[in-house]
Amino acid sequence: MSVRNASRIAGLLLTLTIAGEGRAFPHVVKESESLAVLAERFYGRIDRERILVAANLLEGGAGTTVVPGMRLEIPAVGHHLAVAGETWPSIAAAALGAATRGDVLARVNGAKPWEPPAPGREVMVPFPLRYVASQGDTAESLAYRFLGRRDDAWMILSFNAGLKPRPAQGQIVLVPLSDLTLTEAGKAAASAALAVTTGEAGGRARRLQDAAERELEGLAAKLRGGAYVDAIALGAGLLGQGGLTMPQLARVHAMLTEAYVAVGAKALAAEACRAWRKVEPELVLDPNRYSPKILSACAAGAP
Repeated sequence: MSVRNASRIAGLLLTLTIAGEGRAFPHVVKESESLAVLAERFYGRIDRERILVAANLLEGGAGTTVVPGMRLEIPAVGHHLAVAGETWPSIAAAALGAATRGDVLARVNGAKPWEPPAPGREVMVPFPLRYVASQGDTAESLAYRFLGRRDDAWMILSFNAGLKPRPAQGQIVLVPLSDLTLTEAGKAAASAALAVTTGEAGGRARRLQDAAERELEGLAAKLRGGAYVDAIALGAGLLGQGGLTMPQLARVHAMLTEAYVAVGAKALAAEACRAWRKVEPELVLDPNRYSPKILSACAAGAP
């Protein structure tokens, strides 16, 4: 790929689709369908039958009978596109009803509660499963049943402010479900139910952002190794796929600026630095960190 073509591709940024809060999509039971069959079809796991039982307030647990024509709710996670100024508590307040659920929201997204999500980051919103506590239920037993780990009992306690480790019989407990990846059949069902933007049918940006982190490491390695043309092609590809967070965009443009300077493409280096400044308005170029050529390119590309 030529430097000029790489620059042209780098200019193509795709628009992100914002998906809404986690919620369920409807499904009408058909002949020969059971909860186990639906769990296998929508989630690829028969053990998710217990989630369908709880989500639809059915009694009897595994093996509960459903009949054709019955309307079921199929839980699915949602997604939210973070914007500048948002924090985990503010997103939790809007998407999950309480700012105190920010710690859980950050945890299920593999983040630290005290570090706000990067602007443009697609945040996964867990599905709040409504469960009516039975005699003998504990936060640990519910965590094991629905989250797979007794150690995640803290998530249930944190999500339900004031909940005691042993809930009272009949008490409503919300269980934050994040491991609800839909199969292709599940995504198709969500789409058919007009719930494309409310469940796992979303999430493209999140997957791209996670993959981009790995690609950014490769891009930095190419720069260190002097493979500048390959670095330009990789950086252009990352920009072309779209869906990157603002910090990721800044890193790509910074490395493209360096690569263009290295191959002597002054105009493209200035253009890359201009894009870098656009996504990182507070950028300060330290002369002790950046070479004179990079400083010169950025001066030429200054607005």
